Amino acid sequence: MWSKLKDLEGDDVLSWVGLQSRRTTLDTLLPSLGIFSVGLLVGAGVGLLLAPKSGQQLREDLRSRIQGATEDVQATLSSVTSERTPRAV
Repeated sequence: MWSKLKDLEGDDVLSWVGLQSRRTTLDTLLPSLGIFSVGLLVGAGVGLLLAPKSGQQLREDLRSRIQGATEDVQATLSSVTSERTPRAV
């Protein structure tokens, strides 16, 4: 009997009395941010599809933006890795 009591967790006891543990802010924030991000991407895609540009102009514009974003990410990564100092052992 004592071994069963030692294995009990707080959630088990709370469920016996009809309660549950409190959810943290992170538990509610992350799914909301994920849904918002998906909606943002879908909205941007629909906006690009309905843009008043020809297909060729749109592809060139997207290509240049993606190339610029890739270069920005590479520059940021290289600056972060160059600023990183080795730890003393």
